[in-house]
Amino acid sequence: MASQPPQPDPYEDFVKNLTTHEPALRRFIRTLLPSWGDTDEVVQRTALVAWRKFPQFEPGSDFFRWLLVIARYEALAFRRAMGRDRLCFGENLLALLEEEATEELELATREQTALESCLQKLPVNRRELVLRAYAAGVDQRDIAASLGKSSAALYTLLARIRRDLARCIETQIRTAQ
Repeated sequence: MASQPPQPDPYEDFVKNLTTHEPALRRFIRTLLPSWGDTDEVVQRTALVAWRKFPQFEPGSDFFRWLLVIARYEALAFRRAMGRDRLCFGENLLALLEEEATEELELATREQTALESCLQKLPVNRRELVLRAYAAGVDQRDIAASLGKSSAALYTLLARIRRDLARCIETQIRTAQ
């Protein structure tokens, strides 16, 4: 008798999806609320509600869009609860901010995807140079010295690569629309 493949663990699916989208979720919620403290609170509330409602999530549908709907309602509920605070945004402004935040998130996602694709199109030595030069805590003077180049020469080379990447990204975004 053949054994059946293991069923996916819903907890793992939820955590994977949530951690993947948490930075964008946080940016979205931040556009709807006046402070980072409020944002942290609503991110937590959104995660809890999403976990409780996860059994209702349709596999194969867009988890991030589903999460944004929950976040929007949680932000509205939070705002209503703090309604006496004089720093609250009006409903019209909140709707406008939400619309713009959604558009910005979509554009940022398209740009990130295009950047990853364009980086893969670079020659290996240039791709490695870019990744090395822009890694956290790296001093570009050290990179220049290790390559036997002056800092100015490295800066010029990186500027050319950035310009090429920018053109590639613009082209990919334009053709994807």
